[in-house]
Amino acid sequence: MLSSGEYAAKLKTACVGTLLLVAGFAAVSCGGEGNTAGASGEVTVVYEDDTIKPKDRHAVEVVRKSGVLEQTADWVNKSVDLPHDLVVKVTGKVPPGVTDAVTQPDGRTVFVPPAFLTQIQETLRDVVKTVKRPALVPEAQFNADDLTSLSTQFIFGHEMGHALQRQLLLANLGLEEDAADGFASFYTVNQVGPGPTLAAAILFDEIARREGKLTLEGFASDHPVTQQRVFTFLCYLEGSDPKTFYGPMVDAGYLPKTRAPLCPQAWAMLDYGWWTQLQPHFTEAFKEQGDKTQEKALDHLTAETKAFEKQLDKLRSEQ
Repeated sequence: MLSSGEYAAKLKTACVGTLLLVAGFAAVSCGGEGNTAGASGEVTVVYEDDTIKPKDRHAVEVVRKSGVLEQTADWVNKSVDLPHDLVVKVTGKVPPGVTDAVTQPDGRTVFVPPAFLTQIQETLRDVVKTVKRPALVPEAQFNADDLTSLSTQFIFGHEMGHALQRQLLLANLGLEEDAADGFASFYTVNQVGPGPTLAAAILFDEIARREGKLTLEGFASDHPVTQQRVFTFLCYLEGSDPKTFYGPMVDAGYLPKTRAPLCPQAWAMLDYGWWTQLQPHFTEAFKEQGDKTQEKALDHLTAETKAFEKQLDKLRSEQ
């Protein structure tokens, strides 16, 4: 998700937007050794209630009752051997300058400020009043509370991506922020479904509208431009199952038709990439399932690459 301080600044910037896109997930640890076979690090989630201000209690309770942070932590505990414990703290006692969810450099602590959750909820409260519900989002979920929990799950997935990269010393072939976004999509699409992606896209779309005209700092950030992130979230989701998502996402205008043909292969590359990165660190209990899933992801990538090659000339001629 957004990293140290950027998100809060973006939320404070200006007008309420319209339109929208679809979307949700996110969190956790960092920095350690390479091969972690036999490691015993555990992810735990702690709510430091005595640090939470009254105005932030509702948003915190929404997230706590949804169990989205614990759901992500449980999956990592089941699947990955971490070299160190990771504590996810929902707390008002954060390091200086921290205003949004952030993973510490050693990968052993993730801070989730309660005020940050309140800002998410307030933004989404405006969205549901001003934006038409996308068909992919169930009517029962198109409310500030459900969208808050789902988008927080995606955001926590982003932080978990940082944590895994740092604790497991995973190789990056690009910006770490891109990889963290990728893990959020990888985890939520595979383990949760479309809800977190859709909620996150809705949230980030509104943030982008409030940012207004991009500044030099916006272009120079280590994070991709916010609206670009929205389309990437949606691209991975659509690419994971075009038969299900092409109509309500591409035909409906949320994902451009110029981007959609690239998405099945993009998803297949992301999916195979993360399974491959995590494979040396699978827990003993998860190894058999994880190895089979990684092999399946490779077969899928191979098939999507061949399919893309067949349509590449046609796509280029249409640009």
